[in-house]
This record gives sequence, C-alpha cells and structure tokens, in this order.
Amino acid sequence: MAKSIRKAVFPVAGLGTRFLPATKASPKEMLPVVDKPLIQYAVEEAVEAGVEVMVFVTGRNKTAISNHFDTAYELESELESRGKDKMLEVVRSIVPSHVSCVFIRQSMPLGLGHAVLCAEPVVGNEPFAVILADDLIHNSSKGCLSQMVEAFSTTGCSILGTEVIDPQETGSYGIVDTNGSEQLAEVKGIVEKPHPDEAPSNRAVVGRYILTGDIFHHLAQTGKGAGGEIQLTDGIARLMQEQGVMAYAFQGTRYDCGSKLGYLMATVDYALYHEELADEFKDWLRRRFIS
Repeated sequence: MAKSIRKAVFPVAGLGTRFLPATKASPKEMLPVVDKPLIQYAVEEAVEAGVEVMVFVTGRNKTAISNHFDTAYELESELESRGKDKMLEVVRSIVPSHVSCVFIRQSMPLGLGHAVLCAEPVVGNEPFAVILADDLIHNSSKGCLSQMVEAFSTTGCSILGTEVIDPQETGSYGIVDTNGSEQLAEVKGIVEKPHPDEAPSNRAVVGRYILTGDIFHHLAQTGKGAGGEIQLTDGIARLMQEQGVMAYAFQGTRYDCGSKLGYLMATVDYALYHEELADEFKDWLRRRFIS
C-alpha cells in the first residue's frame, strides 16, 4: 500500500519579472485572484488533498508570504472588537489548525530542481507533492492534487500532472513521451522545453507533481541544464532509470498565472465562480460588451 502524501513543497523564490512593477516589492505568489492570493489557492488545494505540512522554499523579499500564513493578532483583535465575525473566520481559516507551515530559504536562484532539493531536510525520504502557484487549476468537484493523490494510492509511483497543449508551445514546457494516451500512463521519456520539431509529444508537464523521496538523490547529482539551472525535469529523467514514473491527465481548467493574459483570464473566471460576486459581475459584463 502506498504511503499517504503528508507534505507539499511550494517553490516561491522566483522574482516574478513578467509582472513588474507589480512584483517589485510584493511576491508574484501574492497577486490576488478576486479576494485570495495565488499561493492561498495552492495551499487550499493541498489541504483538500490531505497535506498537513506546507513547505515554502522562499527567497529575498518574500516575507509577505510567511506573514500571510502567520497569525495576525492585531487584525483579529480589531475584527473581533468590531463584531465582524464572518471576516474574522475568513482570516483565521487561512491555515487550518491541523496544518503547519515551514519556510526554507533558497539562497541562490539555481532553478526549480534546486528549490525542490532545498526542501529535503524537511521532507526526508517520504513521498511528497510539489505545487507551483503560478498554475491555478480549477475543478469544482475535486482538485488536481486530490486526483493525483488518489492515483498515487494505486500506483505508488511518482506522478506528473499533464495536459495536452498546442504543439507550437512545447518550448515552454517539459514534454513527456508516454506509453499510450490514457489518463494515467507510464512515462517513457521527458524533455525540457524542446523545439516543436523535436518534441516527443504535445503532452506537457504542468505545476503539479507527486515525487518519491528518491528524487533528492538524483537532484543532488544533476548538473545545470536548460537556462543554466538545475532542472526538476532532468532529476525526474534520472529517477526514471530506476523506478516508474506516471503521467496523469488531470480534470479541470488550468490558468497560466505566470503570464499576464492567463492571470486576467483567471481573474474573470474566478469572479464568475464567486458565490457573492458572480451574478452582479455577470450583469456588468453583459452591459460592458453588449450595450
């Protein structure tokens, strides 16, 4: 029987240069989609999947993230004194009481693979999840990570979240070659950001992973790859030489919030999903584009 996934790693040390000047002093992971920052959506997805320990790999100028998940005594006291019980509950529920947060500093910007490797002292040798907050994935019934945890309970193998992309976009993703096109398929090979003419498929790895603890050994042995960084993809390729790795085609809609267009699309759609705002926002959209 496969072990449960108790820990999730959130690499949040990036500079977010594509959103400058908005990210000059505030982390890109704190960009709000309606009324929650991106990183909170990612943590909520992990909590839904049964994760109990959130491991944030941070860099300089990222204190806003730790502050967001910390207790805000002054704010809570003010809300309580004003009788704003509903808002007080919203603030207190950002991190459930059974969940703990750990913050690790990535001292050098050496890539995603290096960021994951930084989490080894906390994760140890147990299987864990990796979530990239830039990839906001919506599913009204079951989150992407919950789907992958369910698949892991059956296979016990490392699992990569994937989706089919436009073949011309392969240069922006890790691309897998799989045995078949099933929702859960064995990975035969993985290539980081190949030219469309050289890509083994158009099945791209997105920002969701479940990895066995063995990945740390391989990341430690992996040199710099594409972009002069230690690529998680290269570490996974090494891992595949000794154990199976699966590709999972998740159900849901992914928004690339690392791009301005994807972020705007997410903001509009999440406003339409919002319990309090949806009807009024929908009416405004009709007036804006039909009148």
